[in-house]
Parts: sequence; structure tokens; C-alpha cells
Amino acid sequence: MRALVITGPGAAEVLDVEPPVAAPGQVVVDVERAGVCGTDLELFSGAMSYLHSGQAWYPLRPGHEWCGVVTALGDGVDPGWLGRRVTGDTMLGCGHCRFCRTGVSHVCPDRAEIGIRMGFPGALAERLAVPASALHALPETIDATLGALVEPGANSLRAVRAAAAGPGDRLLVLGTGTIGLLVALLARARGSEVHLLGRDEPALRLPRDLGFANVWTRPSLPSHPWDAVVDASNAADLPALALDLVRPAGRVVYIGIAASPSRADTRDLVFKDVTAVGVLSGSGGLAGTIEAYADGSVDAHPLVAATVGLGDAAEVLAGRRPASAGPGPKIHIDPRR
Repeated sequence: MRALVITGPGAAEVLDVEPPVAAPGQVVVDVERAGVCGTDLELFSGAMSYLHSGQAWYPLRPGHEWCGVVTALGDGVDPGWLGRRVTGDTMLGCGHCRFCRTGVSHVCPDRAEIGIRMGFPGALAERLAVPASALHALPETIDATLGALVEPGANSLRAVRAAAAGPGDRLLVLGTGTIGLLVALLARARGSEVHLLGRDEPALRLPRDLGFANVWTRPSLPSHPWDAVVDASNAADLPALALDLVRPAGRVVYIGIAASPSRADTRDLVFKDVTAVGVLSGSGGLAGTIEAYADGSVDAHPLVAATVGLGDAAEVLAGRRPASAGPGPKIHIDPRR
């Protein structure tokens, strides 16, 4: 089968590789659609921290935002999965450590991450092998575009839950990329008063098109009492800004990751009695995201700027957007093309 392989920093190509075989407990999925994430760009560039800690290595097959159809079953797998449209968890815990036994397998120290960690092949390929325990079925109302947006949506939903901003609460989202916009859409669906902070005026165009009236740049940001702030940016200075802006006894959620270390003064955290939460992975938010997409309360289609074939994936990883791309931040790959 064809698969995209990152062979070294800045080098990737589509290669013919052996197709996966479903091991016991696994299924094989024919991939319909896969999203390109900022993590994939870092794996391509060589900047991703796992490459320096020995948790990832080249050659590497990326892709962890995906959907597809189950076409083969390994021993011990429920035959009801055959032919189902599915997506799945990225984080694959060992299954027997303390973290896995207590429901937080996404922080298992021995976990694999599909397309990212410990050499587990990813979804920028025609087929993907994945444990059946990681699967989530997709209803017919979720098309391939939304199916491949479940994983980033699940990360965002966990951030919204951590912010605990409900009807009438004022939530500020720092960042207007995929995660920031998904946080905003999911929080709005829960009744929050959502505001977004973008880098510049062009970054505010899509949020406005999505119906968000309260969009700001740093100079225009009003001095509201923010009940919760979600940092969905990759800027090293914004974690401290989030802590500075949130009201006393509010909540700050950190889901964005900067390329360089960020600094926040924990004295502000203590004296304001703020709750700060870090979010890693969408493991606990997959089912809720599927529900939000399926019932129409969140429409994430506008976030996808273009869908291209597997042969164009290396260009996308290099940061070059297709000429026909729309305003959305996300590029999808159709491996069947």
C-alpha cells in the first residue's frame, strides 16, 4: 500500500510499504480521511520533543486524526466492527499499569501514540492497524471531514470541560487555530459567552465568519472579568497572559504548546486562587465530540481549508498550503487519491 514516510528532518515521500495485518485485538481500517496537525509539522521539521527524548524516531509514518472503514479483524475482535465507519483514540496505553487501570491511559509512560510515539504507524496511508479497544463508531450523519476532526475536537472538548464555563460565563480563548476555534464552537454550544484573541486582524476573519462577534487583538482586548481563559496558542508569552487576565477564583486551561519554554508566575496563581489545568490528548472527549457533531450543535466543516491527495502531503507538512485552500486552518489528506 501507499504511505507517507518521514525519513528525516525536512524529508518525506510516499512509499510502497507492506500493508498492515490485524494482530489479535486489532482491526485494519481503510482510511477515508486524515488531518495534518501541528504535531505532524514538528515531526517533519525535526523540532518535536519526542524526537530528542527517544520516544519517536525516523523513519516515521505520521497521522493521528483520521476516520475510515474497518475491513479486517484480528483474533478476539467483535465481528460487529467489520464494515463500520470509525475513528479512534490516538493514545494507546499498555493496559496494565496504574494509569491504565485508573482510566488515564493517555499518560501511561509506556503508551504508543498513533503516528507519533514509539513507532506506531499513522494514518497518512491507505490502511491503518489499530486496537479495537481504541475505536469509536461514527454515525451516518458524520461525514469524512467531521470524522477526521473528531480527534482535535476531543482535545478541545476536554479543554472546554476543564474551563467549566457554562451558560452566562465569559470565556476567553487565546488563539484562532484549529484547537482555538473548536474550543470556541464547543463552548458556544454549551451556552458560554465566548471571546477570541487573535494574533492580528486577518486571524479574526474566520472567527467572525463563524458568528463570533467578540474577537480581539491584544490592543483591542477589553478589560472584562474573564471567568475562564483557554490558551490554545503556541506563543511562549500567552500562558502568563492567561493567568494575568483570568478573574480571581477563575480557571485557566493550557492546551497549546510553545516551541520554547513559557513562564508563568505561580504567585499570581496562588494569590488569585486560580485553578490551572493542562490538557493532553482527546482520549476522554471522543464520544462527546461525536455527539456534538452528530446532533449538529457544532459544525466544524469551515475549519478545513482543503482536502488533497497523499502525493501532496509532503508539501503540506512543509507548511505550504494548496493554492485552492480556503480560510480554514486545517488541511485534510484523502489517501485514496
